[in-house]
Amino acid sequence: MKKKERHQIILNEIHLHNRVLLTDLTRSLNVSRDTVRRDLKELDKLKQLKRVHGGAVSNGFNLHTDHSREVYEHTSKAIIAKKAISLLNNGDVVLISGGSTNLEFAKLLPRKMNLTFFTPSLPMAVELLNNVSKSDEVHLIGGKLARGSQLSTGGSSINFLSEINADICFLGTGYLDLEKGITELDWEIAQMKSAMVNASKKLISLTISKKLNTANRFKVCNALAVHSLVTELDPANKKLKKYQKAGIDLL
Repeated sequence: MKKKERHQIILNEIHLHNRVLLTDLTRSLNVSRDTVRRDLKELDKLKQLKRVHGGAVSNGFNLHTDHSREVYEHTSKAIIAKKAISLLNNGDVVLISGGSTNLEFAKLLPRKMNLTFFTPSLPMAVELLNNVSKSDEVHLIGGKLARGSQLSTGGSSINFLSEINADICFLGTGYLDLEKGITELDWEIAQMKSAMVNASKKLISLTISKKLNTANRFKVCNALAVHSLVTELDPANKKLKKYQKAGIDLL
């Protein structure tokens, strides 16, 4: 495989999932670790990604509240956000994680619905404070802050969630597969998101269609735990047929 092709594959993964691991790239590209390290070093020098220990992250990974940066698949994520707003009801207690699609959702929140938000995501908490009305409440779930995602993790945050019974959870979804469920790259983030699922009556997955039929190391929940799957596609699209057959509501 030529270097240019490898670089494009790496950048596609970075844009889609925000983070890649050296070990995964070595396996998927079928090249040595040293080759991947050189590729990441070159792409970092070109400012197309940021090298970190064990892999790389997208340039905007820690800058979710910077509205000037370019959002990958922004048009699709804006469509998803508009659809998802219709799932809110007056007085809802809402659990919401981070992620660029959820942040687009936060920008569109309606007024005068008396919503109560709980989030373990620092960027999401800031975005909510900038957009909710005075009748809404925003609570930041504390814990050990993950450097990459800026998401609270660990026992204290999971214990906090055990005392919540939210009406609805909008979960940022990195990987979703009908057989393998919702999965994550990081164990602690997977545990945090699993606790969010358990603390909610209804689970909503907001995800661009490119993330469907993908999976990673650590399981968050079964795919059938998802009440509504919101993508940029029309619900009748053939790409969603198997999810519809499984009984997942499509929006």
